[in-house]
Parts: sequence; C-alpha cells; structure tokens
Amino acid sequence: MSAIASRNPVPRVTLRSFVLPFALLLLAAACATSPKPPPPPSRDIIVLLPDDQGKTGAIVVSSAGVERRLDRPGQTVTVEAGSPPGLPTVLPDQEARAIAGPALAALPTPPARFILYFKHDSVDLTPESRALLKKVLETVRDRAPVDVSVVGHTDTVGEKGYNYALSMKRAKAVASILIGKGVDPSVLDITSHGKDNPLVPTGDQVTEPRNRRVEITVR
Repeated sequence: MSAIASRNPVPRVTLRSFVLPFALLLLAAACATSPKPPPPPSRDIIVLLPDDQGKTGAIVVSSAGVERRLDRPGQTVTVEAGSPPGLPTVLPDQEARAIAGPALAALPTPPARFILYFKHDSVDLTPESRALLKKVLETVRDRAPVDVSVVGHTDTVGEKGYNYALSMKRAKAVASILIGKGVDPSVLDITSHGKDNPLVPTGDQVTEPRNRRVEITVR
C-alpha cells in the first residue's frame, strides 16, 4: 500500500503521511503601496493507494480533534492547517495516481518475490517451478546490482533437525542453479527455516506441497 499504511494496526496520521502539498503561486501587484493579500492556508491531500501486492490497509487522519479513516483504494482526504479533515472521497485509480505520481516516483522499487516448490522429501523442483527460474534470472539481471535472499522450507512431516537440513539443501540447490546461470555468489544470502514458518499452517506431521518450497526475494 502506498500512502503509506500498514496492513496491521491502523496508524494515526497527523496531517502528513504520504502528504502531497499543493503549491499556490501568488502574483502580487508591483505597486509598493498596494497591500499584500494574506497567504492562503496550507492544504494537504492524503491519498491511500494499494501496495505492490495490490493490498490496501488503512490510516486515520487526525486534525483539530477530528479523525477520518481511509481504508479503500483511491480514497483521499483534504486537510487545511488548523481545520478538521474534510470528508473522504474516492477518486478513480488514474486520478489518484496522478496526484500521488511524484511521491510514487521517489519510492524505491519494491522487492520481487518468487516461490519455487519441490517434490516430496526431495531437492528436485516441480516442473512448474523449474520453468519459473527463467523469470527469476531475468529479474536479477534487470535489477542489478541486487541482493538475493534464498530461504528453504519443508512441510511438517519428519523431525525438526532432518527438515532443517533438507530445507538448507533445497536453498543451496536453487542457489547453485542461479550461480550456474551467472548470478554472482556474493549477492546471495542462503538460509533455512526447516518446518518452521509454513506458508500454509498445518499440524505436525502433515504433508502439504505448498510448504515444500524455496522463497526468493530480489532487492
């Protein structure tokens, strides 16, 4: 989510959390005797956008003792200094991104994430995941220089120590493929979680193909 709101507890924003100030140009009369008009009050626009995964959290905008909650994509609220926030409105995606464009352009490129799945009790990738390696390699090359995290996992079948070793073998197997395709070994961070941190929570000793995986994050 941009604007920039957490998907966890709703944050509270006092005037500025992804705030885009409007610049107002005043043309003053050249005559020295003409009184200058007072400057207009500063005005902020808060825009709530989805994150790079397409998910939208929520924020609370607070000013002059009044709170407004934003929890829908494209929702905006305007706040003038010292005044309560206006009523939230929803803009079409194109308009919301036009307002937020300069701030979005300044954000770093979000990490790219991939999940590769394995056959049962094996370091052999499934055919679908082997095909996905091409996209992983393209991303690493396009974003260079990069840091690449390679984390191995298993399902909950088997002993903890055995699964830790198996998931490390899976991570190293994927890293070996990447290195063999030209990825610099120094950019790889290879770790193992074993049966901990399953993608799909299950009880112990439960076979689950989606937990037999390696997660790759390219930053």
